[in-house]
Amino acid sequence: MVIKPGRLRRHVAAMLAAVCAVTATSGPALARPPDLSNGTAALTVWQRSVLLHATRQFRDVKNAIAAGYLPTTQCVPGMGLHYVQRSLAADTNIDPTLPDILIYEPVAGAPVRLAALEFFRADADQDLKTDNDRPTLFGIPFNGPMTGHPLPPGQPTMPIHYDLHVWLYQDNPAGELATDNPNVDCK
Repeated sequence: MVIKPGRLRRHVAAMLAAVCAVTATSGPALARPPDLSNGTAALTVWQRSVLLHATRQFRDVKNAIAAGYLPTTQCVPGMGLHYVQRSLAADTNIDPTLPDILIYEPVAGAPVRLAALEFFRADADQDLKTDNDRPTLFGIPFNGPMTGHPLPPGQPTMPIHYDLHVWLYQDNPAGELATDNPNVDCK
């Protein structure tokens, strides 16, 4: 299936709106593909510094919301709560200073805590068998292409996509670029 760029952008924006509407009371945990980068790639001190400098204001979730990151209410085990900046996730640029998604960890009796950044790109040709458009962050390849994650009934279908998690604010024994983090609990 080939989707024209303008239509793909609208499709991704609609899908991200749906992701933001997911509630904690509906559906199973989101399925995730295996990591390509898990344990084999790591950020340099300079790369980590760039990301920290660009995102430290989002440690306060109020700043993230003010910057247009929309929260989801479903906590994904091993990840946390996703706050999506729809316009960033719908574009085709990869800018390390503008993550598409911020991942927060719920904390009992306290505000959520910033745990990770997620970079997201829709697959240009929507074909799982090709990956010639695989994006990179600092030369590190994204995971994918992967099918869209399940969303509640009535929501738009998530497109085939690539993503990369960066566990910048929460230690991850699986690796700073692994998809899941065993230290993140949704309870």
